[in-house]
Amino acid sequence: MATTSEGKKVRLQSSDGVLFEVDLAVAKKSGTIAGWLEEEKDPAEIPVPMVKGSVLAKVIDYCTHHVAEKKVEYGFKSKSDLDEFDEKFMNVDQDTIFDLIQAANYLHIKGLLDLGCRTLAEMMKQNSIEQLRDTFNIKNDYSEEEEAKLKVETAWAFEKN
Repeated sequence: MATTSEGKKVRLQSSDGVLFEVDLAVAKKSGTIAGWLEEEKDPAEIPVPMVKGSVLAKVIDYCTHHVAEKKVEYGFKSKSDLDEFDEKFMNVDQDTIFDLIQAANYLHIKGLLDLGCRTLAEMMKQNSIEQLRDTFNIKNDYSEEEEAKLKVETAWAFEKN
């Protein structure tokens, strides 16, 4: 671990070999990395094998912004500021949202996982079955008769609110 004027730094290496030097507090937003740091007292680099560099950069951006999250309780940062950041942060293409959800799950970053899943749910809301199939590349393997029967059996799922 390197030490700078700001404090301890750790180096994270993505699956594609990209290195990031981040503050220890930022790295510890990840439960996976925090656990790894407990086992390895002074690692030169921490491998992040399940996350490519472009996604890890966004994860680090998220964690850097949210490292002060505990300060929200004490009034140093307004909740609306965090929500505005999160909204802008998730304004990305669908593949990146999936990558962020997978990275957050692997790295045990609950806030980012919740944000990614909430964003995905919002994308799905108010879409027809056909639109969802198209958006998420889901093949319809039901016959017309099977689909009609399912629509009758689960009519509640097809009601518009």
